Amino acid sequence: MNPQPRRTHQLESAVAATPASWLAILGVLAGALGATLAPWLFAAITTQLAFLWLMVLFALTWDVMGGQMGYNSFGNIVFFGVGAYVCAVAQRDLGLGYFPGLATGVGLAALAATGVALALGPAMLGLRGHYFAIGTLGLGIAFADAAAGWSFIGAGSGMTLPLFPGAPGSRQLFFYYAMLALAAATLLALRWLYARPFGLALNAIRDDEEKAEALGLYTTRCKILAWCICALFLGMAGALTGNLVGFIDPRELAFAGATFGVWMVVMAILGGKGTLWGPVIGAMLFHLTQELFWTYLLNWQRVALGMLIVLIVVLFPTGIMGWLREYRARHGGVPGRAA
Repeated sequence: MNPQPRRTHQLESAVAATPASWLAILGVLAGALGATLAPWLFAAITTQLAFLWLMVLFALTWDVMGGQMGYNSFGNIVFFGVGAYVCAVAQRDLGLGYFPGLATGVGLAALAATGVALALGPAMLGLRGHYFAIGTLGLGIAFADAAAGWSFIGAGSGMTLPLFPGAPGSRQLFFYYAMLALAAATLLALRWLYARPFGLALNAIRDDEEKAEALGLYTTRCKILAWCICALFLGMAGALTGNLVGFIDPRELAFAGATFGVWMVVMAILGGKGTLWGPVIGAMLFHLTQELFWTYLLNWQRVALGMLIVLIVVLFPTGIMGWLREYRARHGGVPGRAA
C-alpha cells in the first residue's frame, strides 16, 4: 500500500487545523497576560481579583465530583475550612517566621484536608444520589459548629492570622499571584487527569455505576481518590484565603456552606458541569455579577444574588457549554458562523 495519500491527508488536516490552534494559543497567552497585569491595572480591587481565582478553583474542584462523576457534594467546603485552620495553627504555634510558616502551613493544610477526605470517604461515598448530597450538607454544618465551639482555634470569636511582613498593599498582591498559580495548577492537573483512564472511570460512574462495577471497575476507590483530589486543592486554597483575609470566622469564611458551598454548585452549572472550561467560565461570570450586585444594589444584593441563582438553575440547566453543544448539534457550527 502506498502511504503517500494517507500522509497527504494528515498534512492537509494539520494545515486546516492550524488557524484554530493559533487562535487557541493566542487566547491562552492573552488570558495569561491579562491575569498577570490585572492587579497592576486595577490595584484598588486586587482582593476581589484574588477571590476570582478562588471561585475558579471552587468550581473546578466541585465539578470533579458533581460534573465528571455525578455525585453532587455540598460538603467540599469542609476541606477548605480544615485547610484554613490547619495553616493558621501551624503559623501560630510552630514559630518559623511568616514565609516558612506559610509554606509549612500550606503543605500541612493539603495533607490534613486530604486525610479528612480519606477518612470520611468510605462512609460518605457509600451513599448515592440525594442521600450523599444531604450527608455532605450535614458534614459542613457539623464542622462549622465544632469549630465555633473549639477554643483552641478561637471558637466563635474566630482566629487572627499573623501580619504580612511587607509594605501596605503587598499582602493582596502576593496572595493574588498565589491564588492565580494555585487555580492554574488545579486546571492543568485536572486536564491531565481527565485525559487519562481515571477520567473515563469518573464518567463511567456518572453514566451507570452498577454497570461500571459489573465490568470490574473499583468504583469506591475511584470515588475516594476523586474526593481526595478535591480536598488537596481546597485545603491549599483555604490556607491562602485565610492569610489573604487575615481573619478566619468559622461560619462566614472557613465553613461557609450557605455562600461558598452553594456558589461552587451554581458556578459549575452556569458554565456547564462535566466540562473542563465550563466551571472556569461560570466562575468568572458569577463572580463579576456578584461584585456588581455588591456595588450597585446595596441592601438588596442578597435578594438579587438569590434570584440570580434561581434563574441559573432554571434557565441554564446545561450551562453555557451545554448550550454551545446543543447549538452545534442543531446547526452544525458555532454561533456567528455559517454551518
